[in-house]
Amino acid sequence: MENTLNGKVALVTGAGRGIGQGIAVSLAKAGASVALADVSIEFLAETKSLVEQAGAKVITYQVDVTDYSKVQGVVQKVTADFGTLDIAVNNAGVIGIHKTVEMEPEEWDRIMDVNAKGVFLCCKAELEVMLPKKHGRIINVASIAGKSGMQLLAAYSASKFAVVGFTNSLAKEVAKEGITVNALCPGIVGTGMWRGDTGLSKAYARDGETEEQSWERNQQDLLPQGEAQTPEDMGQLAVYLASAPHVTGQAIAVDGGYSL
Repeated sequence: MENTLNGKVALVTGAGRGIGQGIAVSLAKAGASVALADVSIEFLAETKSLVEQAGAKVITYQVDVTDYSKVQGVVQKVTADFGTLDIAVNNAGVIGIHKTVEMEPEEWDRIMDVNAKGVFLCCKAELEVMLPKKHGRIINVASIAGKSGMQLLAAYSASKFAVVGFTNSLAKEVAKEGITVNALCPGIVGTGMWRGDTGLSKAYARDGETEEQSWERNQQDLLPQGEAQTPEDMGQLAVYLASAPHVTGQAIAVDGGYSL
């Protein structure tokens, strides 16, 4: 897919690590200039370096995706700095691992505000740029948990189901405006959501099982391929969706067969 996005400008939120970083680097390798956004500029240093190594123009931006004035301001800055905005990857998200009965209402609000409302606010601001020129590619990062509920992830799953439904509706709304809108649904990726003492591998561990053992077992138990996906896998799909003119309204999983 090298050079398939030459001359295009992409904005990636939540680009500081993990899936956002993998997508940003993949877009850069495909020829796009990349605007990196995250809740803190400091989070973006490594991704910026990797995008520069890929030979792409890159600028970093601070944004709180739950604040429309800030989202709108960043989109306008990106358009001014790069001259346009062709591709938007709305990846910023948070997770909370809780039993529903133990979850505080404020935690539900936090997850929904970033994961669902944040996608809406980003799309709204991006469409203000894309609609007048009748061209754009919007990619909203959802999850396999937005296709099938997962234990201890009621709020997270609800937020990602919301992203899938919103994406499908918005795609139909702008289908004749030259804009595609799709959802990318990652499977099991070895980022902070799954790994470490605060991740799902620890939460899903059986009695006497280490986090590493749980991580290995869950790959085998949940994925027909028996192997976790990578941020680079997500980047490959993002590059495709950024260049596909007739794929829209879809929620496409990269999950090793989990959601077949």
